[in-house]
Amino acid sequence: MKVIKRDGSVVPFDLSKIESAIKKASSAVSVEIDYKLLARKVASKINKEKVHVEEIQDLVEETLMESGYPSVAKAFILYRNKRAQARKVKNFLGVSDDLKLSLNAIVVLEKRYLRKDDTGKIVETPSQMFKRVAKAVADVDRSYGDIDADIAEEDYYRIMSELIFLPNSPTLMNAGTELGQLSACFVIPVNDSLEGIFDALKAMAIIQQSGGGTGFSFSRLRPKGDIVKTTMGAASGPVSFMKVFDVATDVIKQGGKRRGANMGILRADHPDIIEFINAKKEEGQFRNFNISVAATDEFMEAVIAGKNYALVNPRTGKKVKEINARDVFDLIVHNAWKSGDPGLVFIDEINRHNPTPEVGEIESTNPCGEQPLLPYESCNLGSINLSKFVKEGAFDYEKLIETIRIAVRFLDNVIDANRYPLKEIEKITLANRKIGLGVMGFSEALIKMNIPYDSTEALDFASKVSSLLTKIAREESASIAKRRGPFPNFEKSKWAKEGYPPLRNATVTTIAPTGTISIIAGTSSGIEPLFAVAFVRNILEGTQLLEINQVFEEFAVRMGFYSEELMLEVAKTGTVENLPIPEDVKRLFKTALEIEPTWHVRIQAAFQKNIDNAVSKTVNLREDSTPDEVRKCYLLAYKLKCKGITVYRFGSRKDQVIKISKETDLPKQVSVDVGYSGGCPLDTCPY
Repeated sequence: MKVIKRDGSVVPFDLSKIESAIKKASSAVSVEIDYKLLARKVASKINKEKVHVEEIQDLVEETLMESGYPSVAKAFILYRNKRAQARKVKNFLGVSDDLKLSLNAIVVLEKRYLRKDDTGKIVETPSQMFKRVAKAVADVDRSYGDIDADIAEEDYYRIMSELIFLPNSPTLMNAGTELGQLSACFVIPVNDSLEGIFDALKAMAIIQQSGGGTGFSFSRLRPKGDIVKTTMGAASGPVSFMKVFDVATDVIKQGGKRRGANMGILRADHPDIIEFINAKKEEGQFRNFNISVAATDEFMEAVIAGKNYALVNPRTGKKVKEINARDVFDLIVHNAWKSGDPGLVFIDEINRHNPTPEVGEIESTNPCGEQPLLPYESCNLGSINLSKFVKEGAFDYEKLIETIRIAVRFLDNVIDANRYPLKEIEKITLANRKIGLGVMGFSEALIKMNIPYDSTEALDFASKVSSLLTKIAREESASIAKRRGPFPNFEKSKWAKEGYPPLRNATVTTIAPTGTISIIAGTSSGIEPLFAVAFVRNILEGTQLLEINQVFEEFAVRMGFYSEELMLEVAKTGTVENLPIPEDVKRLFKTALEIEPTWHVRIQAAFQKNIDNAVSKTVNLREDSTPDEVRKCYLLAYKLKCKGITVYRFGSRKDQVIKISKETDLPKQVSVDVGYSGGCPLDTCPY
């Protein structure tokens, strides 16, 4: 017997594929079934030498219904319809999906990641992309010759193609290509001279063109009105020069693949701090910047005590004047409530954990705040999909340990495989060899384990996973160092002084927002809760598709309350709060705006205490939230020793990529743009 596939090719009949389809459908509704017997029943109904795959699927539905398994048949039909819908769009896009990824994953891959020829035609499949990346990374193992590179390449390909681990976007885009720039995060110094400022601008242009994001501290620049000795004129100040960087980013567009992204930081004790805090007060200003105030311990303690603190001219090091810290903090809070900016970066807390203080002081972070870096330093990131490690409600820690070890080897190799955009970047990156292994799918993993996001059990899981992540990553870094040597600045590092064995990497863990790589992986973004359980995604010109969280859909099918009508009802508001479903399910599927804000901060802090670098997390606030809630979050983040904090009040800006209809709107629905993955709902967020 032969089977005619949808593309017209003919392959031998394979009974195991029918068995697998029936087994998947029965697992979805938790029904025990003799899937092998039912598969044989399906095969017995085929009475011709060549049969089309669609005919076989029709027979599967028929056999399940005849055998008294309507819920299994329903699950099979649901899956079949989704695959059919996805195939239509994939064919339209010209993507050959050999891994059966989600439709959203394919849209994102087609837009940014898969290689194209000179005419714009896609010339690789998703599996070929992962093979390209795996080979480029394993070639580093081949050059060292200290491990079996073929096995390593298979491991790298497996964890990517099974969506267990994905590296940051530049690695997926550029590994094995002529460009070869693989890092996501860069920090560029801005020195207090016209030459220094425009050197930084040139470096930014080169980095963003290659797909990287850039962070800057403008704290070295003399304040507005200060003397310029060469001309005897007056300085224009940091904010005016930020405008130049912002306009340049608009022009560059990161080579057409990614929106340009910057982090702008100014110390709380800089004389121009008020102008900086107000820089994004009006919507549309500094669209290519996230901005954060570098809040020192002195500043925060003065805020808490209601005292004055000194503003210091960075050119002279002398005090300019004193102002009330609480007044400044209230302005930060009000503007963050109004527009989402500025965030806070707790710069002294960051430098307390600086692994190489003798090499330099950390002044800034990457655009999303999770990667503090020295001037000219870069870092490559990757994230493990925690949702993939939950089976039947239990978390597989052994599998996680195995994956961490492979991912650390992968990320360390990326440092050697990388083609650096500037010599200064290459020098310090190779000297410290920082990597940032993190996680995504945290909230989906919690749901699968029946743990609410806003619970002490979630905090315990966050602590356990992050502790294990750093522990095993550090062990693997030490193992690599035995074979290939430690990072060159190891003897100058805090690790050497604290008695650690030689390490290959100055840092090993980071919690990134994940963004588009979580769309590819088909899971929740970073450590964020679900933003909406169901919504309509605008994927193509004039085309909208209903997207339902896969875990919720599985719950609904398994517990018997699934219906298309119910899913459409969920998409109207994004929440399940007012639906006729079990209360314990409502509790598990609380969305970001339904979770009390301080729980967002507590989850961030639970991760931060075990993570080398920092944690990217957006505290999403309801539209009717007050400035006092922002204040509480900022103060709690400082108290719990977070390295930074970002809030966003829903609806406070027009440039949101997620929209919830008002009661008067028809149709009423939650809708999102193609690249939205959860977390920060603004189109200015870089990842």
